[in-house]
Amino acid sequence: MSLKKIFTAGIAATLLSSGAVLAEVDPNLPSYQRVAGISGNLTSVGSDTLNNLMTLWAEEFAKFYPNVAIQIQGAGSGTAPPALTEGTSNFGPMSRPMRASEIRAFEERHGYAPTEIPVAIDMVAVYVNKDNPIEGLSVPQVDAIFSATRSCGYASDISAWGQVGLTGAWANRDITLYSRNAVSGTYGFFREHALCGGDFKSTVNEQPGSSAVVRGVEQTIGGIGYSGIGYRTSGVRVVPLAKEHGGKFAEANGENAVSGDYPLARFLLVYANANPTRGMNPLEKEFFRMVLSKEGQEVVHRDGYVTIPASVAERLRAEKGLN
Repeated sequence: MSLKKIFTAGIAATLLSSGAVLAEVDPNLPSYQRVAGISGNLTSVGSDTLNNLMTLWAEEFAKFYPNVAIQIQGAGSGTAPPALTEGTSNFGPMSRPMRASEIRAFEERHGYAPTEIPVAIDMVAVYVNKDNPIEGLSVPQVDAIFSATRSCGYASDISAWGQVGLTGAWANRDITLYSRNAVSGTYGFFREHALCGGDFKSTVNEQPGSSAVVRGVEQTIGGIGYSGIGYRTSGVRVVPLAKEHGGKFAEANGENAVSGDYPLARFLLVYANANPTRGMNPLEKEFFRMVLSKEGQEVVHRDGYVTIPASVAERLRAEKGLN
């Protein structure tokens, strides 16, 4: 599935036609310029996947505005909409789009929809232990490994590494499953796109955070799990994936994410409460302007995610009133 199908059509079309080298920071991104009169406190509640990015952005923002304090809680994407709706957070980072019911609850409280801003491109990676020699997996095989329903159409359940072609000591080695928990946007994304909407096996080891999934796979020779690409460590390998069984394996990189060859790509999003008449408050506005600047996207690159091209950042700033 390409970004055109996963993300807002207009933004995706611009992204795909931008011509930018997404593995690097687009040199056409503007440098952030400090403005006067910015101080105060900000709170972010939401995605664990975005927790590192939000923390690094807060540190970068503090270089420009040392009198601004940002408190960050990364308990899962599902915690973002109620916090934003109730007014207990300024930012709602999410690794999935808000559901219609979540948007409706916000609209009922405020009279308008929340503002959604794509801030980076992520690939949900399938991780195995660094010593695992698997060459690649198809999405139907991933489904047969993780799900009880095999909704992607693989013929049989997969519970041992020999069933996906490994030999020798690996042939009879059981597969140990690591997953995010149900409050996670990554959990929902993986269930929809890797399990074709099916149900996880009861044997899956649910973890409270992205790094915990990766640690579990590091510590388990037969382990497999999924998490954002930014959580890759030296103790795991990222498995190349094919959309269809028998298809060509694609590495998890920026080029394959944008082309659609890597099947588990997505925008990372941050939601805010921006009154359509008054616009976003100055403190929040400057944070987003920094995120979509050269300095903000350099943070994205350093944290292992794929950056937003200058053409997309320019369009977002115009559409969201950030200029």
